[in-house]
Amino acid sequence: MLAATPLGAGDRTPAAHGGVEQEPAMTYPQPSLYERIGGAETVSKLVDAFYRRILADPELAPFFADSDMRKLRAMQREFFSVALGGPVTYFGRPLAYAHRGRGIERPHLQRFVDHLLATLEDHGLDERDVHDVIERINVYSSDILGGHGTSG
Repeated sequence: MLAATPLGAGDRTPAAHGGVEQEPAMTYPQPSLYERIGGAETVSKLVDAFYRRILADPELAPFFADSDMRKLRAMQREFFSVALGGPVTYFGRPLAYAHRGRGIERPHLQRFVDHLLATLEDHGLDERDVHDVIERINVYSSDILGGHGTSG
């Protein structure tokens, strides 16, 4: 019967590696995007700053006229935390359901994303993290636009 070799354990003899003894490679878990940007505290600050921008935008503010903004901010903190790989569970309604029939069109979504981009940059996130956040949020554009997809 053959014994399984544990991962990382192999022949470390000098002869097996051209005369140089090899140690197994050490790998470290990579932090999630959520952790890279600062976790719950940063997500909370970003969501609050983001909605100040959204509510000051005359084209986007009407979408939130009848919204409970405290509840919406709480849901957005959950949503962003989950989307960025945080240890949070999203308890909100599915995005397609929450946005259905609201009249959101591609130009509205673009303004929304532009405000998000400006918010991320204003809070000092590095370029890589800004790109990664926008990429993660763009995944949901089809749900927000009612199934119209991300192109055309």
